[in-house]
Amino acid sequence: MHLVTVLALEPVVGYDMHIPQQIFTTARRDGERLYDVRICGVDNRPVRVGAGYTAVLDHGPEALDCADTVIIPGTMVNGPRHHGTLPADIAAALARIPSHARVMSICTGAFVLAAAGLLDGRRATTHWAYADDFRALYPKVELDENVLFVDDGDVLTSAGLAAGVDLCLHVVRGDHGSEAANVAARHCVVPPWRDGGQSQFIDRPLAATRDGSTAATRAWALQHLAEPLDLATLAAHATMSPRTFSRRFREETGLPPHTWLTRQRVLHARHLLESTDLPVDRVAAESGLGSAASLRHHLNASIGVAPLAYRRTFAAGARSGKLNAPQTPR
Repeated sequence: MHLVTVLALEPVVGYDMHIPQQIFTTARRDGERLYDVRICGVDNRPVRVGAGYTAVLDHGPEALDCADTVIIPGTMVNGPRHHGTLPADIAAALARIPSHARVMSICTGAFVLAAAGLLDGRRATTHWAYADDFRALYPKVELDENVLFVDDGDVLTSAGLAAGVDLCLHVVRGDHGSEAANVAARHCVVPPWRDGGQSQFIDRPLAATRDGSTAATRAWALQHLAEPLDLATLAAHATMSPRTFSRRFREETGLPPHTWLTRQRVLHARHLLESTDLPVDRVAAESGLGSAASLRHHLNASIGVAPLAYRRTFAAGARSGKLNAPQTPR
């Protein structure tokens, strides 16, 4: 079973600390658990939680030794958060992580990864409210505070708090397919995928407007992905001008309409590849991507695999209940 170890660094953000346990332990295939999740500290002492209580953990740093995935939840630890330094006990704990392990952070856990040099030259994200502090401390990191998470192969980072749910579901989806991720999402009563980025949550004044929401048009578009859906068509459905629709759409989702629509089509194509035997050209047509060549291009751009390779990895396992996860690039 894939071992996920959560390294809680005090004062740890309690919400972030519990996200991996909730998501990964509820991801199942035919009722069988796919992950073993352990929470540990840098030593065997209780860990102080920022919400005003102390957690007694079942594991010490030895839980890192055999981890397949290590997650650093949000933390207010002084050195990484305010000085760009890494305390010796944290450095010693990180040194125990196996070289093959995938490393992730939730929220301000990215400060710890950056202080350890693990994000130098990489794209990463953290909570938008701390973006300026992060850039000042870690200029070598290519920070993008407008996204919910960044998957950079063997190092992944998420934005604040609930974005950790998005990242964990993304990892389950990549390891075991969309159905396993959907099982976890349904159990936790959260959406399996959220549109847009954290830019939609940044505290900024919006001009007063009489324009309606684009939500109804987005829902309509999801039911008509196979049809031609250009900006004019979407704007007409929302009874807005194309310019107003584009502005409103970006405010609500953090994405331009075309980018959002392409993402939805790729997600639908992945679902069809997993759950049906439709030929690749039919999958492309049903998802609105047009041709098999277009589907191949978009799937490679989003997850780095071709349609038939994706189907071989996920479809057979989904039917047999013995899905084999692809190897994470190292």
